[in-house]
Amino acid sequence: MFEMGIKKIISQLEAYIEDPTTGLPEDVFLFVSRITPLINVDLLIKNEQNHTLLTWRDDGYYPASWHIPGGIVRFKEPLAKRIHAVAAGELGAKVNFKKEPLAVNEVILPPLTTRGHCISFLYECTFMSPPDKKLKYVNGIPKPGEWAWHEKCPDNLIQVHEMYRKYI
Repeated sequence: MFEMGIKKIISQLEAYIEDPTTGLPEDVFLFVSRITPLINVDLLIKNEQNHTLLTWRDDGYYPASWHIPGGIVRFKEPLAKRIHAVAAGELGAKVNFKKEPLAVNEVILPPLTTRGHCISFLYECTFMSPPDKKLKYVNGIPKPGEWAWHEKCPDNLIQVHEMYRKYI
């Protein structure tokens, strides 16, 4: 009896999701993140002075802090496509990247039930076009999505990116 009910629920859910290759509705994405690991790409971008580009994140999952730009891979999306989408979406830029990831990490955060398990691929990237100057952090309190070059790893690095401290 329950099996027939769950098949109906799954069918309704699939009808609700228009195209999983373009992403999931937020409520579905958060549910999926509670039952399976997520795969993401992170973009390590350095300038000629060896400063690292970080963006400000304030999304309610962690305290507001700096992080390496990144994003969750969509269904049937090649990693390269997600790398380019992150660069365009978060930085308004185009990047080249080394084919082999610099690091692969499994992250399990026991206190979190939502977005608490991911496999992260860190890619070394270089700009083909500069980041959007309108998103550049200037002074005061950073706004979500603003970027800045960092000479060294900031104290307020997002907790989940502590694994990248040695690269920053």
